[in-house]
Amino acid sequence: MNEIENIDSAIETLTGKLLVAMPGMGDPLFAHAVVFLCAHDDEQAMGLIINKPLAELTLSEMFEQLGIANGSGSLPDLPICFGGPVEQGRGFVLHETSYAQGDAGHAGRLEVDDTFAMTATLDILDDIAQGEGPDQAIVALGYAGWGRGQLESEIAQNAWLICEAAPDLVFNVDMPRKWEAALAKLGIDPILLSAQAGRA
Repeated sequence: MNEIENIDSAIETLTGKLLVAMPGMGDPLFAHAVVFLCAHDDEQAMGLIINKPLAELTLSEMFEQLGIANGSGSLPDLPICFGGPVEQGRGFVLHETSYAQGDAGHAGRLEVDDTFAMTATLDILDDIAQGEGPDQAIVALGYAGWGRGQLESEIAQNAWLICEAAPDLVFNVDMPRKWEAALAKLGIDPILLSAQAGRA
């Protein structure tokens, strides 16, 4: 038992990092995915896929469904991402920490690190609709979750690469280019990586 505890205590947290799917990823939901890890500890991990936009749903349609009035006249050009297969009816907003909610305080807000925060309440969507939301944000439906030891096992099996989460990469790179951009940040050519993954 002590041995297991020692192994667990040695696990380095990956909170605030990006997981970049390897070309051989077996699960099609995570093929070419870039996942921002909002939380990771010995017991579990939770993240948002940040490069798979939902073509069938726009921000204005989402607000209409939620009964949120658009008070700003024009909405920011924020795509809605497939955040992951867990709780796909629930919304999450990944944003920079400089955004501060008003009277709602920090309810439902997770401070990931000094740069990123994640909020899962309607208050932030109201603020976006009123033109008072975060300057940079990604709206996601659903999230990716891992149980104890599951993510560590996938990383050990070379399913994921780990990349630093720079705000420019997270928020400003076009969705279709984000996977390649994350690999480039790691100094990896995706063409060479695909060739290596395809070898028997």
